[in-house]
Amino acid sequence: MLLVGSNVGIGKSIVSFVPVPLFALLRFVVALAVLWPLLRVAKMRRVKRSEWINLFLQALFGTFGFTLLMLGGVHRTSAVAAGVITSTIPAIVALFSWLFLRERPDSRAFVSIALAIAGIAVVNLAHTGNDSAPQSLAGNLMVLGAVCCESLYVILSRRLTQTLEAIDICAYTHLFGFLLMLPVGLPDALSFDYSSVPPGIWGLSLWYALSASVFSFWLWMKGIRHVAGSVAGVFTAVLPVAAAIYGIAFLGERPTPAHGIALACVISGIALASVKTKRVPPVSS
Repeated sequence: MLLVGSNVGIGKSIVSFVPVPLFALLRFVVALAVLWPLLRVAKMRRVKRSEWINLFLQALFGTFGFTLLMLGGVHRTSAVAAGVITSTIPAIVALFSWLFLRERPDSRAFVSIALAIAGIAVVNLAHTGNDSAPQSLAGNLMVLGAVCCESLYVILSRRLTQTLEAIDICAYTHLFGFLLMLPVGLPDALSFDYSSVPPGIWGLSLWYALSASVFSFWLWMKGIRHVAGSVAGVFTAVLPVAAAIYGIAFLGERPTPAHGIALACVISGIALASVKTKRVPPVSS
């Protein structure tokens, strides 16, 4: 979660110099360079047609859609605001599970969803009346769209993790993501002046691609095997904190009271939904 949160701010630093479509394409190029050994034809032939359809949908929402919306969003809004909105993923997953999978959430999950929505509303209303309001609102809505894409990715991945290895899912979805992003990013790739980008930004681009596509994915999958899902859910609260620290330390951003209120709403919702309550056994008469 520290890597994911810091990537919100790092992405904002990068797209200040590199066009969003080009950087999105470069992310997949770097990821495939690392994951390429997993794309063995003999192994891929064992993947069923229904699984390929699921993998394509995961790539469409979780890699292609998420990358474009998140990078486009952080280019228009602050890293602090983007971090707060991104941290609502657990609540949006619960909401979508209810809408699409008919998994009715319990009362605590309902409160968590309400707090997440309240946090998003506070972040957006805070810009009302400012000169940058239209730009910030558009950025916030794009980040929210990225959150929705990632939540759909989580729901779609539930079935596949039962039949495919997590690292294979990562490789296959990034292959689809590259194919989807190629026509979007290729025009910029052919016309862009690469010499105009400072070397440090290229270093950040390499780190972003590796951490977003490989490191954070691997660490999360390894960690989730050793801790309960409820405990893992609590750690998602690290995301907005990491994004805010990067924005303050490296981008000169200053959080407002509205950001604090929104962050408190979201983190409270995550904690409420994630922490298990002890059941008291009935007293025998």
